[in-house]
Amino acid sequence: MTRIDDNAGGAAVTVRGLVKHYGETKALDGVDLDVREGTVMGVLGPNGAGKTTLVRILSTLLAPDAGRATVAGYDAVRQPRQLRRVIGLTGQYASVDEKLSGWENLYMIGRLLDLPRRDARHRADELLERFSLTDAAKRPAATYSGGMRRRLDLAASMIGRPAVLFLDEPTTGLDPRTRNEVWDEVKRMVGDGVTVLLTTQYMEEAEQLATELTVVDRGQVVAGGAIEELKAKVGGRALRIRPADPAHLRPLAGALDELGITGLATTTVDTDRGDVLVPILSDEQLTAVVGAVTARGITLSSLTTELPSLDEVFLSLTGHRASAPQDTVPAEDLQEAAV
Repeated sequence: MTRIDDNAGGAAVTVRGLVKHYGETKALDGVDLDVREGTVMGVLGPNGAGKTTLVRILSTLLAPDAGRATVAGYDAVRQPRQLRRVIGLTGQYASVDEKLSGWENLYMIGRLLDLPRRDARHRADELLERFSLTDAAKRPAATYSGGMRRRLDLAASMIGRPAVLFLDEPTTGLDPRTRNEVWDEVKRMVGDGVTVLLTTQYMEEAEQLATELTVVDRGQVVAGGAIEELKAKVGGRALRIRPADPAHLRPLAGALDELGITGLATTTVDTDRGDVLVPILSDEQLTAVVGAVTARGITLSSLTTELPSLDEVFLSLTGHRASAPQDTVPAEDLQEAAV
């Protein structure tokens, strides 16, 4: 079966109307997505948003209930064998064989990908050096630190020189130094022409790596575009207002929404911090906000202006921060996907 010519405009990944149910829960509810070749698409969302389900479908580990996805020109449902030969996947947890050494893990994967013995040996040596694991090459993976296992897992996903690489929260639990090492390697891969789809909850990670962002919440795409474009939706500046009485949070937000000055985004109540976030575009809007608060007789404990961070963009778009209950997938679905 030949490739499907769905990558018009240089899209390495094309998703249309993707749907996936787990019982009554809709993990994906009509997701559309395009990832341009040679770029990093950051997919942001809290746990439970559907990010991991999306990656599993695109990497042929799960079948969608509806919709269509093509990766590197191959249909994720109808051409799984061909697709697996052109992708790499690093999941949330290291998947290496702990009884084997680092070198043996990489060599084994190379042979499973039908690399000749000589090429598999050379590729294993090359990647161990590239990921600073040469000194530990002969040690069992069980003796590796968490960061070393993560680097080995990432190296394993690169054995077959994939055209598209899926990274599902690749730096979760890593210390800052190891995280930076992983970031550097991802940048190097993209420089070599690899297309990356990255799911993450780390706003800094998204800003470091992503060319474009897609924000997913409750199984749906709620926003997408370049980082600066998303920040523009929130406003050039953010006004953070904290009432002296927490009971005034909702009335304060309502009053500001009625004022109708917040442009493309709405006023957001941040219950974790006990304040209201207001996107503002001008000094006149700032004056109007202060006047509205004064008119309502609401006593404030603080009022500050700040440039919007990516975290604030996420909060404004979804109404909560990028941390929520775990994204759960029924065990029977994972067992079925592994068959």
